Amino acid sequence: MSQRTYPSRPIVGVGGVIVDGDHVVLIKRKYEPLALRWSIPGGTLEVGESLETGVARELAEETGLIVRVGPVIEVFDRILHDEDGRVKYHFVLVDYLCVPVGGALQAGDDVSHAEWAHFDGLAPYELTDKANEVLRRAREMPRGW
Repeated sequence: MSQRTYPSRPIVGVGGVIVDGDHVVLIKRKYEPLALRWSIPGGTLEVGESLETGVARELAEETGLIVRVGPVIEVFDRILHDEDGRVKYHFVLVDYLCVPVGGALQAGDDVSHAEWAHFDGLAPYELTDKANEVLRRAREMPRGW
């Protein structure tokens, strides 16, 4: 069993909405939670790592892109229960607006696909309601930072 499943306390996760014009990077996850689902790239924070450093590292690992980390889009929790009602996953997630500054888009080890999607064409990806909300907020944010 992973340290992420049935945790004794919430786990801090970081995500990044990588935006270039009207396009955003989406990844298809290989592993739970949300295995085989399209999502915003990101992962868990490591001990001693700042939030901004963690999101930049996770995005490089999952997408091959080097990013400039901008403002926080949203902070929220994702709590998933098993069939017996026990908390199987509990993440506190911090999603940042990011822009690519280097690298090349490619799927990392823990994702099966990584691609640029147009903001107006997200429906086929069947994202979670929360991911769609975060993407909508990201699209509306100013990018002059």
